[in-house]
Amino acid sequence: MDLTYFQTFREVAKQQSFTRAAEQLGYAQSSVTMQIQKLEREYGVPLLERAGRQMRLTPPGEELLKYAVPMLDLFAESKEKIAQQLGGSLTIGTTDSVAAYVLPSYLQQLRQFIPGLTIQMYPEVEEVLLNNVSEGVFDVGVLLDRLPASTLLRCQVIREESLVLIAPPDHPWTGQASIRIEDLEGCEFIVTEESCAYRTLFENLLKENGVSFRIGFELGSLEAIKHCVMNGLGLAYMPRIAVEDEINRGALAALPFEHPELKMYLQYVVHPKKWVSFALQSFIELIHPDLFKIQKSDNAKK
Repeated sequence: MDLTYFQTFREVAKQQSFTRAAEQLGYAQSSVTMQIQKLEREYGVPLLERAGRQMRLTPPGEELLKYAVPMLDLFAESKEKIAQQLGGSLTIGTTDSVAAYVLPSYLQQLRQFIPGLTIQMYPEVEEVLLNNVSEGVFDVGVLLDRLPASTLLRCQVIREESLVLIAPPDHPWTGQASIRIEDLEGCEFIVTEESCAYRTLFENLLKENGVSFRIGFELGSLEAIKHCVMNGLGLAYMPRIAVEDEINRGALAALPFEHPELKMYLQYVVHPKKWVSFALQSFIELIHPDLFKIQKSDNAKK
């Protein structure tokens, strides 16, 4: 069978739609349908079934996908090894804050190192991100979370990431030496979506300490949250990397609030059986150079 059929099958499983899969692959929808039908004839079972407006895998289809993903990874590995090309592609799953404030400088370095590399970056909520890494849709995921982000994936800490409680620069608390958690009683907060790891961490801590609070706004944009705080609509708790520039310019104030349980870590996740391509290894070396220094030192001792 043509390996293209498995690539098409994987894309249909990812998109849950013949139409969207055809758009992503640049095929006519009839070609996608024909390839899936040929696979089903070859295996003698239906691989997909319609669920409302979407397609979903049948149990045999789910089993075949477990074989198709490593087969396609192995094919990609063979092409890179044999052709000895430094191009290729890299698909990164991440979160909005990491996509906006952490990764751009690393991606710039990566493109300079591998000029022909095609990079795709998809900001997703954490649950989707981890699932897509697990299913081979993303080569790697980079996110902020407690440790580990997943027990099913290989997680590696890059660094601890500071979180900060922000307020308008004229807020009365900016002159205080410290703020206790009980001082936050009755405060109004501007928050990200519910799936956000640091929002959940912060809110759970408040609840565990019996601190009541109000949510004034729930916004999907960190930039929108910052501007609402600037205009005195509430306080917000977010990664310092997202507000460092505004704090330095005096547009926002970092309040003197800290708590030992409020710790988040920038980390990357890969499937434990993922083939590490040249592009993926280069990316990991950029975001976590200390890991490779340790590995090289260990190899030298051996």
